[in-house]
Amino acid sequence: MEKLVIIDGNAIVHRAYHALPPMNTKSGKPTNAVYGFFSMLLKLLADLKPEYLIVCFDRPKPTFRKQMYVGYQAKRPKMSDDLVPQIDLLHKALDKAKIAHFEIDGYEADDLIGTISRQSGEKKLQTIIVTGDRDLLQLVNHRVWVLAPVLGITKMVLYDEEKVKEKYGLRPSQFIDYKALVGDASDNYPGVSGIGPKTASELLKKYDNFENLYKHISELPENVGSRLAVDAEQAALAKKLATIVTDAPVKMELEKAKTEEIDKKGLLSEFQELGFKSLIGRISNLDNGQSVNRSQEEKKNNDKQLELL
Repeated sequence: MEKLVIIDGNAIVHRAYHALPPMNTKSGKPTNAVYGFFSMLLKLLADLKPEYLIVCFDRPKPTFRKQMYVGYQAKRPKMSDDLVPQIDLLHKALDKAKIAHFEIDGYEADDLIGTISRQSGEKKLQTIIVTGDRDLLQLVNHRVWVLAPVLGITKMVLYDEEKVKEKYGLRPSQFIDYKALVGDASDNYPGVSGIGPKTASELLKKYDNFENLYKHISELPENVGSRLAVDAEQAALAKKLATIVTDAPVKMELEKAKTEEIDKKGLLSEFQELGFKSLIGRISNLDNGQSVNRSQEEKKNNDKQLELL
């Protein structure tokens, strides 16, 4: 089965920024986040050998969720001054390397990833989302997996449906219902007052989903049922905010996402300009096109390695 890797650009850039010490070009431009991003990208290409690669980014403008709830992400800290210019450097490097990347006003990277994941499933691709954002676990199914960094930008854990259930005791789709009940402090929206993670998980194990839970609200203990009743509208809003859309106005064009089309010379020139000497040697290890033409045995071995990540 052909593979598509989708990188959650902002999540990985932020992770790289905090994982690595400050780095600068000779002219003084900060580069540690860009370096960490490409270090991970090169490793993903070498280890997974995907046929296709796409990077998705947030836009700085408010999204439709802000229109739904004015407090959405209101407490998010401002992006660090030495990280802001690195976003432009990263976009420039991706353009030079001819690596497909998307960002759309009004939508988060999550929504673009959700939409592209749906489209890739329709084309029967195996999709691997690379992100540190656990919200994206709701997208996991038999064709979509999440590869999440757990230690800096080196150690990774692969989440398929079974791994999600083992780790969190929930099916991927239940993550939306879970957020509806507990809210999300990082995105600054409430769920049901007084309903914590343990209670939310127990309720979903028994009633399966948000809608069914509310149908059986009369069966619940008074202290739980009354909280759900009082905050019903708030919880319904939280569910809408938590739900990743899969119909954003983005179209996956596989021809433009082929890893065999990555421009090594363009990437090399950017690495030279940025002073990424240790990454330059790794460019030559990219076997552009090998992922498309490799033997069945190689594909089988690669899939086995992926399962062990």
